[in-house]
Amino acid sequence: MSTENKNGKLVAIIAMMFLFAMISFVTNMAAPFGQIWKIQYEWAGMMGNMMNFAAYLFMGIPAGMMITKIGYKKTSLVALALGFIGIAVQYLSSSLDGAAISTYVVYLTGAFICGFCVCILNTVVNPMLNLLGGGGNKGNQLIQTGGSLNSLAGTCTPLLVGTMIGQVTDKTSMGDVSPLLLIAMGIFAVSFVIIYFTKLQEPEQAEGNMTEMIKGALGFRHLVLGIIAIFIYVGVEVGIPGEMIFYLSDTNGVLGSAAIAGTVAAIYWLLMLVGRLTSSFISGKVSTRAQVVTVCSVALALLLAAIFVPESQTFTLPGTEESPLDLAIIKFTGGKLPIKCLFLVLCGLCTSVMWGGIFNLATEGLGKFTAAASGLFMTMVVGGGVVPLVQDMLAGSIGYIQSYWLIVAGVAYMLFYALIGSKPTKREE
Repeated sequence: MSTENKNGKLVAIIAMMFLFAMISFVTNMAAPFGQIWKIQYEWAGMMGNMMNFAAYLFMGIPAGMMITKIGYKKTSLVALALGFIGIAVQYLSSSLDGAAISTYVVYLTGAFICGFCVCILNTVVNPMLNLLGGGGNKGNQLIQTGGSLNSLAGTCTPLLVGTMIGQVTDKTSMGDVSPLLLIAMGIFAVSFVIIYFTKLQEPEQAEGNMTEMIKGALGFRHLVLGIIAIFIYVGVEVGIPGEMIFYLSDTNGVLGSAAIAGTVAAIYWLLMLVGRLTSSFISGKVSTRAQVVTVCSVALALLLAAIFVPESQTFTLPGTEESPLDLAIIKFTGGKLPIKCLFLVLCGLCTSVMWGGIFNLATEGLGKFTAAASGLFMTMVVGGGVVPLVQDMLAGSIGYIQSYWLIVAGVAYMLFYALIGSKPTKREE
């Protein structure tokens, strides 16, 4: 490979890593923002998250078509422009009457537009990193490295939102987080400029009708089962910290503090960063299948422990003084946290590997059908809205912790996929 090609490849990898972080930054605003709306409307907590992920259902396949027609770079620019617009609409909701249902509709509209943004970015980033890595374990290694930056952004977002909200009261509104929304718009504008002037080396695109490409991709059984696994996985990844935020910030529950709930959730995303960094180092030697089997097994054990350990069993973390202004040193409120939360937070080490692992396993051997498969994957990321919404509904009837049985079932399916369903097999025509 020539020096020019190597440099072009490196620039492409760095650009995709940066976009990977943007995905998490936007996505992880939804659950913390839900604390604001849950105070106004009990059913509203996960609806912003639902709208964010519902966009995947409509945009997944068209995003794959965009890549085929205009390439990865132009597609990512469209996504960043949509992200700016979506955040701007959410900012508009922060200047309106915080208690009005019309304000909530404006917010949901912004969340939906942001969903288009992150869906397109996901469709660009994952297959491009996999292709730049040459597929297989090396492709997974690049995806996990990009996922590390994704987790870093995911760690900062709920922490910042929770700090801005502070104690949840009936006066809490979107106005409390408007500075973060302004920062987000600035980041999207700068990102657009950076990507616009970045010279990306585009992977070769397969020619052919998109319908035929999709049909051809669906001929692979391991892809079909992998699409189901991705639907479940994204719901699991979002549902674990999302419902924990409600559990801890419930004014009638454990803490009643959005700042503390956001901080605890941030540790979950921080552990995802640790897991992805670890995977990025070992993926060249340890198979993707072995990694996914291991983390699914451990996640099942942690979830069952979280469900069965009594709430009366608690632990205390160091630095027990709440300080919303202290962003450099994370502090916790006085009092103790249920040890259940420790088990749920530790699940971040497990979910960290699942996305890249499942994507890598499901697209193995697809060749020219990879772009179409990526579009199908992004469509099923709607599970990140559906599963947490169903879990939150269950929480309303059977309790926050008992709702995690839904997550247990989802992880069990992913374990089945890693063990059996992911073996490359092309179905008979």
